[in-house]
Amino acid sequence: MGISSSMNAGVAGLNANANKLGTIADNIANSQTNGYKRADVDFASMTVNDARTSYAIGGGRSYTAGGVTTTAIFNIEAKGAVTGTDNATDIAISGRGMLPVTSIASVGGNASDQDLMLTSTGSFDINAKGYLTTSSGLVLLGWAANANGTIPAQPRDSASGLQPVRVNLSGTAALPSSEIVVNANLPATATAAGSTGDAQPINVEYFDNLGAAQTLSMTFTPTVPAAGNPNSNTWTLDIVDQATGLSAGSYQIVFSTASGNAGNIASVTQLVAGATPPSTTYDATTGEMSLQLGDQAIAIQLGSTDAAGAHHLTQLSSTFSSSGVTKDGNAAGTFTGLSIDEKGLLSASYSTGFSRVIYQIPVADVPNLNGLRVLDNQSYAVSSESGPLFLYDAGTGPVGGIEGFALEQSTTDTANELTQLIQTQRAYSSNAKIIQTVDEMMQETTNLKR
Repeated sequence: MGISSSMNAGVAGLNANANKLGTIADNIANSQTNGYKRADVDFASMTVNDARTSYAIGGGRSYTAGGVTTTAIFNIEAKGAVTGTDNATDIAISGRGMLPVTSIASVGGNASDQDLMLTSTGSFDINAKGYLTTSSGLVLLGWAANANGTIPAQPRDSASGLQPVRVNLSGTAALPSSEIVVNANLPATATAAGSTGDAQPINVEYFDNLGAAQTLSMTFTPTVPAAGNPNSNTWTLDIVDQATGLSAGSYQIVFSTASGNAGNIASVTQLVAGATPPSTTYDATTGEMSLQLGDQAIAIQLGSTDAAGAHHLTQLSSTFSSSGVTKDGNAAGTFTGLSIDEKGLLSASYSTGFSRVIYQIPVADVPNLNGLRVLDNQSYAVSSESGPLFLYDAGTGPVGGIEGFALEQSTTDTANELTQLIQTQRAYSSNAKIIQTVDEMMQETTNLKR
């Protein structure tokens, strides 16, 4: 068995080193492939027959060569260097984790039929149908945001909530106003006896749900006391929505003169209720007046009656000022581009200067990344060896944050691969020499019969 087992061992050595050569060839070929994870092989000896044939003097052991076998290894957990790019939707992960993707072929069907794949990085661009896709056909998956930009609760141990990221390229969007902050000062002298009692108007532009600019009129009228009486420190606020011409209500506002809280709101009392809609209610604790305009709600920040609370509307000195009044929202604008932040929130930008969160991209993780099933295009699939999938918010738990304008490079070290190439070539030649030697020895054995 010695000569024939040697032949078998030599053939096994050729196969093993051929497998090693295959991984080296792939590694070098993909040294410039973003997201490529280096492959290798693990060598293991085959079973060796080691039976003692005799215990007598001169006895020894026989030996049967077992050869060698190899197992492919993919170091998926390894991270390549992250480099910057000029594309906002080139995405990499600064740490552990994978991006959820699917194939372009499975998009458009039922979510249950959607192929879930994972990749560590991707250069995503918007295709003709609006999907965020790589050139190799991987479509980015994410959780769709509500109309107000919030992300609804989603299952974390399942991909059932994930959707292909799609952008309405020809769409126009608006950002309705949701808050008005009345950082203004009313003159204390206007509530003194003998003052003219002139009203102080504050007109604030806001944007409705259709992106149209509207005006909210707030008129502050001082209460002037009779001659010889102290300042009333009292104003009447009338609110009118100019879009409909309807009153949203009237309120009496009294300002404090107490030390430590002078000039701030002491009390707010509703005098006349508004129409339905519009209508308003005031919360003394938060200092917020809720304006209801049917399908749109706007929080008007006046200020709290609590000395330790937030204060916006004041009554001090003799100067009226409304320069600090601000509001949010934007008029309707057309789509101009995408951006992604470190938390994985994907936002669409519009021509009127606002952006809106449209998706959240989670970061996927499994207990054993190296156990993932290897697919084409630097993508992977969950397997029994990898363990179950879990979806994290980027930058939380064990996973890293998401980086836009970035790609992860290949984990191949070309210099190291060339060194291993030389070693593998020598090992292959040595195994070939074994086969040549065995062949020559068998020829000698054959010649003995002649």
